[in-house]
Amino acid sequence: MEIKFTDSIDSIDPEEWSSIINSDYPFLKYSFFNALEKSGCIGPESGWNPFYLLLYNQGKLSGIMPLFLKTNSSGEFVFDWSWADAFYRHGLPYYPKLVCSIPFTPASGPRLSLINGLDRTKAIKFIIKEVKNLSDKIDISSFHILFPNNKEKREFTNSGLRLRTSNSFHWFNNKYKNFDNFLNDFTSRQRKNLKKERSKIDSQGITMEKVQGNKITAKMWDNFYSFYQRTYYIRGSKGYLNLNFFKLIGKLMPEALLMILAKNSKGEYVAAALNFLDKESLYGRYWGSLEDYDSLHFETCYYQGIEYCIKNGLHRFDPGVQGEHKIKRGFCPIETYSLHWIKDERFKGAIDNFLSKEKKHIQSYNKSCIELLPFKESITKDIYKNGYNIRSRST
Repeated sequence: MEIKFTDSIDSIDPEEWSSIINSDYPFLKYSFFNALEKSGCIGPESGWNPFYLLLYNQGKLSGIMPLFLKTNSSGEFVFDWSWADAFYRHGLPYYPKLVCSIPFTPASGPRLSLINGLDRTKAIKFIIKEVKNLSDKIDISSFHILFPNNKEKREFTNSGLRLRTSNSFHWFNNKYKNFDNFLNDFTSRQRKNLKKERSKIDSQGITMEKVQGNKITAKMWDNFYSFYQRTYYIRGSKGYLNLNFFKLIGKLMPEALLMILAKNSKGEYVAAALNFLDKESLYGRYWGSLEDYDSLHFETCYYQGIEYCIKNGLHRFDPGVQGEHKIKRGFCPIETYSLHWIKDERFKGAIDNFLSKEKKHIQSYNKSCIELLPFKESITKDIYKNGYNIRSRST
């Protein structure tokens, strides 16, 4: 085996990339990274320097891993500021670090793609060995894999990387026939509260639209982008992504996009949310509004997405990280993961202790969140016992 690195996706043939990725997971599409690069959203000024790993076997491109040389920790959603601070307090640089991640996208999914028939265990051990060798050549402090899927979590942990546990809130489709069928899983009180919340949309004269990617117009993109930036502006910051990026993905990967828009009584757009999708899941990513409307965020970002999943048979809805307000709306707490290798062994004990304590806290927190779910007692008990596997409906 041999590993090469490249700082531009243009150096990789799109058809080769697609054949190796062999997945409809939207954030590993060639078009997604191409749009990030062409729009300037990743590159030296952003702190996300492309460093794609290409694995060759017998001279043939056989594996791809999206790597980045990071000069900051922005846009990762796995927070390691305290680790960087510990390095600097000991007179050591934490940056650059090597990160396998989807820029600005905390959505769990595949991170290492290999051709069929290649031994994954052997490939992973080889990759880790070469990354450690690389750390001596270009002086990187560490290697991180953010939001891998469960299979990769096990594979890389077994190969010596340290596991970090975090949490998110996802909605799971229990073979629902429609939104009311979903609400039948709620207690009567919680069902009444949610219906009341949804009724506020009509009372404010707002109507909702779901628009597939190839039908999103230039005007819709312009409106969405102004809403998106306003969300950051009122927090005193600026969105990571620019309008050119959004228009590029609209052109390059419309099959993976769903925009949900809200109109006022005058027919003017007042809010929008952009979602990505594959054959299994919906991923809520970006949202914004012209002004504040009662419960509009919940309708645009959650309820409309749930309706779409039910109608189209999607199994899961990942609306983005954080947000305890999602629990009462039927989003269940789950564990998410990251994997880490720190070059300087002097930090091993402190980091292992930190990760162990953090994991216990996350697991305890998730259990307390399950108790707050709006579901009937029998369903909550089922979740405790069996997790969030799709269950056979009895009603």
